[in-house]
Amino acid sequence: MARNSWLIALVCVIGDVSALLVFDELAARSPGALPTSFWAALVVVALADLALALPARFTGAVTLAQAAARIGTAVLLGGPDVGVDGRVGNATGLVAAGYLAGAWLRGRWAWVALGALVLGVLGARWTAVPPQPDAVAVLAVEALTNALLPWLAGRYTSSRIAFLEEVKRKRRDAEEQVARALAEERGALARDLHDTISHHVSAIGVHAGAARLRLAGLRPAGLRSTGQGGDPKLDAALGQVERSGHAALADLRRMLDVLHGATRDSTRQPGLSGLDDLVDGVRATGVPVEVSTEALRPDRLPGSLDVAAYRAAQELLTNALRHGDGERVELRITQSAAELVVSVANGVRPGPPAHGSRRGLDGVRHRAALFGGGVVCGPDGGSWRATATFPLEATP
Repeated sequence: MARNSWLIALVCVIGDVSALLVFDELAARSPGALPTSFWAALVVVALADLALALPARFTGAVTLAQAAARIGTAVLLGGPDVGVDGRVGNATGLVAAGYLAGAWLRGRWAWVALGALVLGVLGARWTAVPPQPDAVAVLAVEALTNALLPWLAGRYTSSRIAFLEEVKRKRRDAEEQVARALAEERGALARDLHDTISHHVSAIGVHAGAARLRLAGLRPAGLRSTGQGGDPKLDAALGQVERSGHAALADLRRMLDVLHGATRDSTRQPGLSGLDDLVDGVRATGVPVEVSTEALRPDRLPGSLDVAAYRAAQELLTNALRHGDGERVELRITQSAAELVVSVANGVRPGPPAHGSRRGLDGVRHRAALFGGGVVCGPDGGSWRATATFPLEATP
C-alpha cells in the first residue's frame, strides 16, 4: 500500500506540474522569464500532491492541504492580466484527495473534508475571475466533478469493501457453527454406535466362544485330549465368529475415533499387510480362496490408499461370499508403477441373481473415486468379476 501511495502521489505531481507548464497562460506568454509566483505555485502543487503518500490517518489533513493549495495556486497565478480561470493547478491531486477522503474518513470529518474540497474549487474560481450571475451553473458543475464525485466514489468503494468483509465474516461464522454442529453430531453418533453395536457384537463373540467350549465339553472323555470326536468345520466356524467379532470391535473403535475427531496413528488402520488374516476369515467359512499377488508392496503405498484398497478387497470378498455359488473365490492384486488393481471373481449361483442394497459396491466405487480410480464389474466367462482400480500417480 505504501508503494501504491507513492505511485499515486508521483503521478499527481507529474500531471499537475505538467498542466501548469503546458496550459497555464503565464508560462505560454513568458517562457524565458517566469515570475517567482509561478515557481512558488509549482512548489505548492508538488508538496500538496506528495502529501498524498502519507498514511491514511493523515487523510483529513491532506484533503485540507489540497483545498488550500487549490486556492493558493489561483492567488499566485491569478490576476486580470493573466487570465487564469482556476481550472489549472492541483486538479489531479484534488480529485485523488477527494477519493481518499470518501474512502477513509467517516463521521463529521468526512463531511468537513467534502466541504473543504467544494470551497477549494469555488474559492479558486472566485479568486481568479470574480463570479458572474450566469456562471453559477459552471461553478456547480465544477464542484460536482472535482469534489463531490470523487468523494462519493471513494465512499462507495470503502462501503462495498466493508460489506464484502461483513459477508465473509458471516460466512466464516456460519461455517464454524456448522463445524461445531457436525462435531456434536459426530459425538452423539459415536456414543450411539458404542452403546448399541459394540454391545451386540461383543455378545456374538461371547456366545460363539461359549458354544465352541460347550461342544468341546460334550465330546467323549477319551477323545477330548486328542481333539477328535467333534466337527472340525463347526469348530473352525465358531472360532472364526469369535475372531470376526474381535476384528469388528477393533474396526468399530477406529471408526469411533474418527467420529470423535481423535488423532491416531494411521498404522492402526488395517492395510494390505493384513491380507492373510482377511483371507483366512473367508476360508474359515468353508469357501476356498485362491490368492495371487503381483509386485505387491504395501509399504510403498500411501497410507490412505493402503487402507482404501484393503477395505475394497474386504467388501468384494464379502460380496463374493454373499452372492457367489460358494465353490471358489479368486482374489488377485496387482501393483505397478501406475496403478493398484484389486480384483475378485466368484462362481455364479444358479437361478435368478440376488438383489442386494448395493451399498457395499457403492462404497468401493466411492473409495476408488477418491483416488481418481473406478470400479468395473460384470460377467467374466462362467464367473462374476469385480475390479477396483487405484491410480498411483494421482494419489493425494
